[in-house]
Amino acid sequence: MKMFADKILSCIVLVILVCESVVGTRTKLFSANNVQDAASALAPSPGDDGICATMVATQGYACEEHTVTTQDGYILSMQRIPAGKSGEASGNGVPVLLQHGLLMDGITWLLLPPGQSLAFLLADNGYEVWLGNTRGTKYSLGHTSLSPDDRAYWEWSWDELVAYDLPATFQYVRNQTGQKIHYVGHSLGTLVAFAAFSKDMQLKNLRSAALLSPIAYLGQMPSPLARTAAENYVAEALYDADFRQFDPKGKAAVKFLKAVCQEPGVDCTHLLTAFTGKNCCLNSSIVDVFLDHEPQSTSTKNLVHISQMIRDGTIAKFDYKDGNMQHYGQPTPPVYNMTNIPDDLPLFLSYGGADALSDVKDVKQLMNSLENHDGDKLVLQYRDDYAHADFVMGETAKQDVYDPLMAFFRLQ
Repeated sequence: MKMFADKILSCIVLVILVCESVVGTRTKLFSANNVQDAASALAPSPGDDGICATMVATQGYACEEHTVTTQDGYILSMQRIPAGKSGEASGNGVPVLLQHGLLMDGITWLLLPPGQSLAFLLADNGYEVWLGNTRGTKYSLGHTSLSPDDRAYWEWSWDELVAYDLPATFQYVRNQTGQKIHYVGHSLGTLVAFAAFSKDMQLKNLRSAALLSPIAYLGQMPSPLARTAAENYVAEALYDADFRQFDPKGKAAVKFLKAVCQEPGVDCTHLLTAFTGKNCCLNSSIVDVFLDHEPQSTSTKNLVHISQMIRDGTIAKFDYKDGNMQHYGQPTPPVYNMTNIPDDLPLFLSYGGADALSDVKDVKQLMNSLENHDGDKLVLQYRDDYAHADFVMGETAKQDVYDPLMAFFRLQ
């Protein structure tokens, strides 16, 4: 256990691979040819260490930094890649919004080299690419009245991402482009999308959705780490101990992983496999790139909500227990009903046989909810050898997943 504590950061890095209104906006431009000019632009700093400067312009692509303010006051960072590496925009490039998973940020889509990264591939194929960054991540720590040092800043779960973050980013991209959006989500980015679509949210702004490692149900997920943490109420214990922010590099994360790794049957010397399943197609060099930029914080309440899903096997709003009547006017939290997703919504779902988080049995439960979906509007892709991280970091993802995904977009 001492060795584990000494190497806690690297362990956490492996663990985290799980991984309606706009009231304010500003823009900052980074040129691939002249990053220095960006220092005088408008956005509240990410400055020279922002995603555009560090991950996009360095690869020869133009990039703009944007911010959008949610209805509940969180100031979110977004990045726009308007054109491919040639620098020539295609005119009316269809916008694509990419949304990352838990404890990640928009850099998720930029970890692979340009010839393999989904964000760069989309840009090179004529799409206008937008990267979303969830509240609480490095470049989305702003708020109109709160500081990240305030406990109240972290009082949210993925319910608030559905209610506030997703509407703000969707509407902002729609306003900026004047076009409906293709959406791509991974992991938690799929969960918030399913929940929103089931509530008839954002459909007016949507062309289609491609959902990688789709998560709606978690009741049968086999990941030993995630299940052990949920069954032992580890996130709840952190919350009760007044850890409102879950910082993967902080004390709460150390306590979290120590508690999980002491449980029988959990081997923390193989955390990546224990958490995500055995990924088939990761190049070891990508871990170094990943370590330069990740992991990101989330709220402990968000982890509590996910733990509730694992224990209960449902997709529902946050369970406040005795407080449900006060919050919802009923004794149990309202469910997000997957059968309410419109049957004519174009969906591309890609899932893996080795994925320990988006488990095949849970995906099949989702498919049962979509059994009446129009046959020509639903594309299912199954990769027997893929686990959770392969979909965003796998060196074969271009030919296995991204090329079929772009073919799907072209038909919509």
